[in-house]
Amino acid sequence: MNLHEKLGILADAAKYDVSCSSSGGTRKNKNGVGDSHACGICHTWADDGRCVSLLKILLSNECIYDCVYCINRSSNDVPRASFTAEEVIELTMNFYRRNYIEGLFLSSAVLKNPSHTMELMLEIVKKLRTEHGFFGYIHIKAIPGADERLINEAGMYVDRMSVNIELPSDKGLEVLAPQKPKRALLKPMHQINSKIIENKENRRLFKKGDSFVPAGQSTQLIVGATPDKDLSILKLSEALYDNFNLKRVYYSAFIPTVTDPRLPALIKPPLLREHRLYQADWLLRFYGFDADELLSKANPSFNPELDPKADWALRNLHLFPVEVNTAEYEMLLRVPGIGVKSAQRIITARRVGRLNFDNLKKIGVILKRAGHFLTCVGKTYDSYSSNEAIVKESLISAKLQPKSKKSVPGQLSLFSFVNETETHENLSELFLIDSPSNNGQWLSYYNQPQDGRLLLSDIHL
Repeated sequence: MNLHEKLGILADAAKYDVSCSSSGGTRKNKNGVGDSHACGICHTWADDGRCVSLLKILLSNECIYDCVYCINRSSNDVPRASFTAEEVIELTMNFYRRNYIEGLFLSSAVLKNPSHTMELMLEIVKKLRTEHGFFGYIHIKAIPGADERLINEAGMYVDRMSVNIELPSDKGLEVLAPQKPKRALLKPMHQINSKIIENKENRRLFKKGDSFVPAGQSTQLIVGATPDKDLSILKLSEALYDNFNLKRVYYSAFIPTVTDPRLPALIKPPLLREHRLYQADWLLRFYGFDADELLSKANPSFNPELDPKADWALRNLHLFPVEVNTAEYEMLLRVPGIGVKSAQRIITARRVGRLNFDNLKKIGVILKRAGHFLTCVGKTYDSYSSNEAIVKESLISAKLQPKSKKSVPGQLSLFSFVNETETHENLSELFLIDSPSNNGQWLSYYNQPQDGRLLLSDIHL
């Protein structure tokens, strides 16, 4: 099998791993090739505005494990291939020199055993850094069960590492991935987190030494392969953020690539569930919400009609309306239609005077949503209602209505459709899904569609 044929197989096999982030740490160029910036791996943009992507491949899809949900399971009849270390290095360097990529995302099935696989990955990243002078962004998988020394050494050469938990419960792992106990998956995550903390402390005290996984670690959870409810998935994510300081938890709607009685009979991937989990994840990380506030045992699944923040507000109408001129920052963040940037602007603006609804529009607050939850100097918005049914209908219609904007002649740019005053919250809503179910209107910042198109990753505006 030639290199081109291997690349076709192993690049295609890598598309199911969505924990591929382009946000990295800073790694200075030491008279070598490329470098990486904290704002993202791509410091060079194509003339037409496209962001150059990562080379995203598997080292091998020849796996010793037989995880039911995985297309690369040992019992599945698919074309198999494995790169050598030199082939991965050759691809990375050649693609970089041609400006096709800005970095490498390297994962792998477990070839022979975990330590053997990890040793091959370590050889690749070590040679890229030391022999080929490549200082671009590198993200690799830490293989659960591999020798700790291999993971520790690999961490000194890469920007980010990830350990994919995949299934959110012990029972799910027992049924669908019996060779991967949850304990074995959490052990390397704990190891990486401890090493990151230790390395930061040493650098703080001694002001020298290379960084260990400077861009942090991430993981992936599959949504819909097991009967686990949204509540259990979100609580697991919350625990991972709290205990392992993860940069990101990625969610991947289960794609039925194999047939097995232990798997759910899905016609299409549960993309809406994935979408809601990303929205809720955003609320956990940036808006001060807890998982138990968004969902409960009595209500363990997200509302398909409303985003989690609007659904929470609707269930807590007794807390509203709040006075925009006196409300705490934390409470402003809980108002639908107010994002992080808008809340910060409100806090700044009201220091010099009282705000009215016209001021809020200029700040970027979406009053079609926020109007039911705010007062300005004691006055309510024109469309205000305290009736739950009316508020719900208004929230749904406000979300579905396209924004009317006059067409102004000018040069087309990548983000020409984005209003500069949009809030952080609304941008995260716009960029969450690019799928047939959403008419492909928006770019996706976390996933790669089944047809293999390249999308921008981790868009934060």
